[in-house]
Amino acid sequence: MACAQSELTLSTPYFVPDATVLEALCAAAYRGVRVALIFPKVNDSWIVAAASRSYYHRLLDAGCIVHEFKGGLLHAKTLTIDGKISLIGSSNLDLRSFDLNYENNILLQDKATTLAIAERQQSYITRSEVVTLPTVLAWHYHRRIWHNVIATIGPVL
Repeated sequence: MACAQSELTLSTPYFVPDATVLEALCAAAYRGVRVALIFPKVNDSWIVAAASRSYYHRLLDAGCIVHEFKGGLLHAKTLTIDGKISLIGSSNLDLRSFDLNYENNILLQDKATTLAIAERQQSYITRSEVVTLPTVLAWHYHRRIWHNVIATIGPVL
């Protein structure tokens, strides 16, 4: 993520990042990288959905584009960078995947494979709705507090 120069697209069903991942995404957007994030609109875990949404304000404020997939639980865990590098695997962007479950990903540096993954990501985006900063700022105060309270238990999700 720190090496992205023009575009970074990520899809994951369970987005509860640690500080390093969150900072890398925001830093990329601040550098002018087009950062597109694809999360499910409806999640099978209400607690993870609330924790994920607690990060929207920060991501959007940095310039990331947040898409919520409307076609069911999007379970794809993909990352493409600059049309050259892709990452696919079983891990979500959460501490449980990284530290407890020891999940794995495959890093590929292949333009054809990355293009195929990027095309799939684009199909997710076309079936998504964009979440804007004004939308997040308009969320009821209690909803924002709820998301932030749930995020405090993020390390154990």
